[in-house]
Amino acid sequence: MVFEVIITTDRTMMSNHHGKEFLGFIATGPPIGMPEKLWLYICAPKPRVDELGRPIEAPYGLRKIEAVLQDAGFKAAIIDPDHLYKHVDVVKVVLIGHHDYFAYGPPSSEWWSLTGIEPVNRRSFIRFMNNPVMRRVKEKGAKIIVGGPAAWQWLYELELAEKWGVDTIVDGEGEKIIIELVEKALKGEELPRYVYVGVDNVPSVEEIPVIKGASVNGLVEIMRGCPRGCKFCSVTLRPLRFIPLEKVLAEVEVNIRAGVKGVILHSEDVLLYYADGIKPRPGPVLKLHEEVIKKIGEKRSLAWAHVSLAAIKYAEENDKLISKLTQELILNEHRKLIGVEVGIETGSPRLAREIMIAKSKPYPVEIWPEIVVDAFRIMHENMIIPAATVILGIPGETSDDVVKTIELIEKLKPYRSIIVPMFFVPMGALKKNKWFLRDHLKPEHIDALRVMFEHTVYWAEDIMKIYMSSPLYLPVRFLLKYFIGYVKKKVREYTGKLEEIVKK
Repeated sequence: MVFEVIITTDRTMMSNHHGKEFLGFIATGPPIGMPEKLWLYICAPKPRVDELGRPIEAPYGLRKIEAVLQDAGFKAAIIDPDHLYKHVDVVKVVLIGHHDYFAYGPPSSEWWSLTGIEPVNRRSFIRFMNNPVMRRVKEKGAKIIVGGPAAWQWLYELELAEKWGVDTIVDGEGEKIIIELVEKALKGEELPRYVYVGVDNVPSVEEIPVIKGASVNGLVEIMRGCPRGCKFCSVTLRPLRFIPLEKVLAEVEVNIRAGVKGVILHSEDVLLYYADGIKPRPGPVLKLHEEVIKKIGEKRSLAWAHVSLAAIKYAEENDKLISKLTQELILNEHRKLIGVEVGIETGSPRLAREIMIAKSKPYPVEIWPEIVVDAFRIMHENMIIPAATVILGIPGETSDDVVKTIELIEKLKPYRSIIVPMFFVPMGALKKNKWFLRDHLKPEHIDALRVMFEHTVYWAEDIMKIYMSSPLYLPVRFLLKYFIGYVKKKVREYTGKLEEIVKK
């Protein structure tokens, strides 16, 4: 079979992360305490592929582009990076997507700044682009188009774009623009160097296709955009669209047929599926879960990509929705937990008012710390395990703001969770500001880093036992346990060094 259009990416993206999505985030760190190959084994093992190099599971965003092109009649397919050599002589267009090409996004940029060591995802992507196969592809005249959530990072690496022969950078949702670009590329016409997809040119629900092949760990989109308008986030720049249930179920079916062991419902706030503004509506959310669980059965896992803490609190206090979802629908002897990402960002109501005033809605922003604590308690009681983010160095942040964040984190210790500190990265409405780096650290920031690390280590082994209970995960658990022990030692050494740097 001949593919004129190949869609691909590097190994840190083209993996199912042992079927555990959170393990993929380990690729955002530098390989400390173990060889990089071992690090990659933990976070990004090679996926199963067919004889042509097409992965059984592939990144969801790439699957959407693949579906658009196939629906339009193009000979297009996602190919694993190790199998590109099979298509060098026929490929005419190579499309590349990524979540963090050069490790400029959070939390990669933070680990890089703190340690001075390049993260694994950056190393992996640069190796991929420098691979002799990619050079041969370009020498034979193929066009290279890059895009995805991290497309903006190419604007900081224009020399590398020139070196590798990148023809076009697509910044924004690509479903509508990609057909025109590929047509031009195949005809040998000149391509634009940079394309920005604004809110007026995003695809409608009708223009968003159903994926043709399985997505990594069964990721299925239920909603695009977010109504909360946080200034540090680029997702809020996109209009809100709900994906109809029939399309969601069609994609669940695609994943089941491929043998994927679970489903991740993807949205910036799963509880706002067909919501009343920022107030969850029990009907659509319960119906969504009822129908998805009918499809996946009792043994496959179910997770949420993101949920807001205010929605957790509101949904449980007003409709007992969280209890109904977990106790009546989701959890059983096979599904013992739900994993999800949440955003704390700050413990300071003053700063929250400045940068994310709607994140607390329908509650007043002045009680943001109370909302966080209540939501964590609710999740803990219902076996929902959050991986929470906290942003340090937000423009306008004061030492008192950081102290309030520390106080909030300390109140969360009774609740099973991972808390990840992230240095501010200029994105969304704050993209004209500067990166927060190690040189900007204050003593309060070091205290905050220490408190968050201690919280995560406190709960890490308990979470690992539940999250990777199968004997099949024993090697990964052993390596993670070793790594946590190593990091404990290094953190003690490193925080001492940071304190000396800050004093100077």
